[in-house]
Amino acid sequence: MGIQILPPQLANQIAAGEVVERPASVVKELVENSLDAGASRVDIEIDKGGSKLIKIRDNGSGIPKDELALALSRHATSKLHTLDDLEAILSFGFRGEALASISSVSRLTLTSRTAEQTEAWQAHAEGADMAVKVMPAAHPVGSTIEVVDLFFNTPARRRFLKSDKTEFTHIDEWLKRIALVRGDIHFTLTHNGKTVRNYRPAMNEAQYLQRLTQVCGRPFAEQALKIECQHDDLRLSGYLQSPWSPVISDTHYFYVNGRLIRDRLVNHAVRQAFAQKAELEQPGYVLMLDIDPHQVDVNVHPAKHEVRFHQSRYVHDYILQALQSALEEAGELNFVHSSSLDEVEDVFVDAPTSAAEISVPFALGADSALVNAQTDTLESAQDSVAPAVQVKSVGAGREGASFGTQTNAFGSMTMPRDSSRGSYSVGESRQRTELPSKAAIASYGALLQTPSYSVKDQDYQSVLPMPSILDGQYWVMTSEDKLSLLSIKSVALATRCQEIEAKLATGLIGQPLLMPVSVAADADWQAVLTEHDTLIRQLGLELTIRYQQLIIKKVPPYIRESQLAKVIPEWLQSLRFETPAPSALAFWLAKHSLTGFVSAPEVWAAFSQLAEEKKQLIANKAIFLPWQSWLEEQASE
Repeated sequence: MGIQILPPQLANQIAAGEVVERPASVVKELVENSLDAGASRVDIEIDKGGSKLIKIRDNGSGIPKDELALALSRHATSKLHTLDDLEAILSFGFRGEALASISSVSRLTLTSRTAEQTEAWQAHAEGADMAVKVMPAAHPVGSTIEVVDLFFNTPARRRFLKSDKTEFTHIDEWLKRIALVRGDIHFTLTHNGKTVRNYRPAMNEAQYLQRLTQVCGRPFAEQALKIECQHDDLRLSGYLQSPWSPVISDTHYFYVNGRLIRDRLVNHAVRQAFAQKAELEQPGYVLMLDIDPHQVDVNVHPAKHEVRFHQSRYVHDYILQALQSALEEAGELNFVHSSSLDEVEDVFVDAPTSAAEISVPFALGADSALVNAQTDTLESAQDSVAPAVQVKSVGAGREGASFGTQTNAFGSMTMPRDSSRGSYSVGESRQRTELPSKAAIASYGALLQTPSYSVKDQDYQSVLPMPSILDGQYWVMTSEDKLSLLSIKSVALATRCQEIEAKLATGLIGQPLLMPVSVAADADWQAVLTEHDTLIRQLGLELTIRYQQLIIKKVPPYIRESQLAKVIPEWLQSLRFETPAPSALAFWLAKHSLTGFVSAPEVWAAFSQLAEEKKQLIANKAIFLPWQSWLEEQASE
């Protein structure tokens, strides 16, 4: 068979294989076209998971009559005209192949009207028939696109579609992602005649927090740290999960110039920023990076899910430094809240009269002993360098207090801000609480009378009797009139780190796996294994690559029970950016070793044997809550 030019309809169907993977792909392309057209409202109507009908209606600029047929042609676009435009793309679409590809595997009708036109026009294209019929129609300014019977002429593709529920879930998930970055747009989503989503436009911070709650859930929105940072042509903004949040969040959204992408570089930067600040395996985040479009290439993936940075290491280090600085400035205290998120009256503590009395509000469930507030220590810097945390006494009608210094019974820790890292806005800190019942107050009063062992600032004994345990998660510690809770899991993590770091000096002994684990290897992993061979052997790992497969034969005992097919590849990816310090390696191994039951007596025994300075550092992470006066006040009322 000789070489020949493919017929246009066949070429379009081949292109549709890349552009139109499933109904969610169609929704993505069409909604992005609406956003590029300047729409402020986009209505999405879905029938039978998108296989029967996908209808997108917007109030954008519309398409002139004489360009309707051209819009359904391949490689026809209004978004770029020269090579310079391609090298600085800010629009969602730019290839001009989406409408042609979609129309080649469906029955597509495009109705549109511009502000200059007195009437609307409609274009219709169907499957392999490349002829476009244009006729008058009734329509306001904007466009409506109907995609009927997706894959009707490609039965093989249609058979690969999942159930209607699954396909609609993919559409819903994609809409959540775009709704986060385009808070100014009103989105509605309807399935089988029922409105499922209604994202109203967010014109201020409170309204955006409502949208954040809708998309990411209340636990994430209520405890997220707000980030604002700018340096030269880079600007990072968004929300980061609190390091000590008890909720495991699957919120992992990263945008570059408004475009959602998947990037290992960002995941590595987030994990590294949280490396020794949290017990979370992968903290949740919604991060938006604005960068000079000349410094990023978005034309590297058929579905535009990936980008290539011209200075990837610079971007990685910038994100890492921004997140580390934000965590330091927030002091792991500043949770983003809004009264619009709360359905009950907020209750806050009185403003303190001295720096030594400063504490954050704390939450008590009606009949629960769970503690939701986490604190850390901060020391104020001069000339407004350190951020001020605002605590408003809204529920009690009292004036709030602005402060930048916090102390506790175990001493203070200074975390100065590096002004070269940019300027951050942590947001207004408020902690939502519920009024405790009398039973809860009584139980806490009894708790205060429970014998517990005092821990002084610098006076630890080599072996300490184990204190009382609260909720199976915390040790109850007292110091003078202060009551604090020390996380058993955080102590277990710290003591395990000490144990592993001591053994790393002589090298860990790997344990052979009964059945070696095999995973697909990236092209550059062989170079990573060669470069870091000494480190890999020091950890007791035995890794080889054969036939593009990474074979894991030996691992240290600390990660033997973890998901090796996920843990080891992620670690190899991190080695591409830097060689971790022994402390970071110890933390990595310790975190994966503590996935099951933790024996409190064993952890306390290990903690008691630590050096004084190590015990002091761990104790400084305790949750300090001066409840005594608060409980007395509540009881008197």
